[in-house]
Amino acid sequence: MKYLLQILFLSFLLIQVYAVQAQRFPAIALWHEGTPYANPEGGAEMDSVYEQTGDHLISNVNDPSITPFLPAKENATGIALVIAPGGGHREIWIDHEGYNIAQRLVKSGIACFVLKYRLSRDEHSDYTLDQSVEDMQQAVRIVRSRASEWNIDQTKIGVIGFSAGGQVAALTDIQATNANPDSDEPIEKFSSKPDFQALIYPAWTNNMTLTKQSSPAFIICGFHDMESISTGVPELYLKFKRLNIPAELHIYANAEHGFGIRKGDTGPSSKWPDTMVEWLYYINEVNKE
Repeated sequence: MKYLLQILFLSFLLIQVYAVQAQRFPAIALWHEGTPYANPEGGAEMDSVYEQTGDHLISNVNDPSITPFLPAKENATGIALVIAPGGGHREIWIDHEGYNIAQRLVKSGIACFVLKYRLSRDEHSDYTLDQSVEDMQQAVRIVRSRASEWNIDQTKIGVIGFSAGGQVAALTDIQATNANPDSDEPIEKFSSKPDFQALIYPAWTNNMTLTKQSSPAFIICGFHDMESISTGVPELYLKFKRLNIPAELHIYANAEHGFGIRKGDTGPSSKWPDTMVEWLYYINEVNKE
């Protein structure tokens, strides 16, 4: 009986360690001095459910935030990702392109921060795409400013975006600002430049103008996605190639738009998180057996 109790106690401890690894921490507001261009009469954030899949859809975002998912210290690789779910800039599909992603990646030692950003096409808002990008840039600065607290390497902080969020992620890199050590604002002493980017079936790729300063990219889409994405994504890869910027492209023959991560997914496209983790380890020189 004594040994049985010891085994049960150890099993409980292991469960607690795993829970810490996959724990969702409280959301952190991006703008402590007040959200720029915020509508003071914007009302409360809205959370609805898409009945066909059970996904939660967030809209009317007036107080943008990040929700941290942190691996246990002994499992941390130093890599971090700010995650921008998609939703056509009208809403945020927070589960299969947000929380599910974070819960999967944190098991691989990657710190994740799910972003709720202001939406430029939400019927309740007057925000522009610039504000969406500003939110993600601010999120990168916050993660970089608290890197030591969260067991993150300041040089291993990237962004990942899905569909409309992919556009936000790409523009976050393209329009990134450098650190300003002379700024009166402490957060502006940290760069908003991602060290790498993952663009998952990104939308509006024709409007993306890269430079030689663009960060390495992991890019995927489905063969059966809408034409602008299924042909636009390979063309985006070629933009990276012509500038000699490291990029990896995967097009899944079985996939349409918006696959993300859902319970019960099958087929080659369901394995994309594992492929991306291998890429993240490679570019960040992480040796994980």
